[in-house]
Amino acid sequence: MELIADILLAAGAMGAGFYCLVLSRRLKRFNDLEKGVGGAVAVLSAQVDDLNKSLLAARHVSDGSSKALDQLTGRAESVAQRLELMMASMHDMPEAPAPEPKPETAAPAAEESDALAAAYEADAEPEVAAEPEPAKPAGLMFVRHNRAQGRVA
Repeated sequence: MELIADILLAAGAMGAGFYCLVLSRRLKRFNDLEKGVGGAVAVLSAQVDDLNKSLLAARHVSDGSSKALDQLTGRAESVAQRLELMMASMHDMPEAPAPEPKPETAAPAAEESDALAAAYEADAEPEVAAEPEPAKPAGLMFVRHNRAQGRVA
């Protein structure tokens, strides 16, 4: 009976040894850096490092752009304030009289402009009569002008 037990024990040890050999070969293929999971982990690790570098570079660029945009916004606001002050000061100024044309060039041009003005008035008479003059609001700084009023030949 001892002989049978020793044979079974030796067969079990040989089976366990064979099983360990098969497992070690599979584990080597599994951890292979070119084809196995180890290679995939190495590639993913390199990609994570590259993404971290790209993220840091993008963060630096966006911080610089944000600072530049803040500076430009501040400059634009100061220029807008100055423009508002200039427009307010221009609103208080009296209107300047229109300059008179020079007499030597006015004679030929006057005949042509009178003829063109008459033609424009003939075309625009029904439109002008149909449109009532808009009331000018008091106190507004900017006033939209009617284009038909300012039409000159």
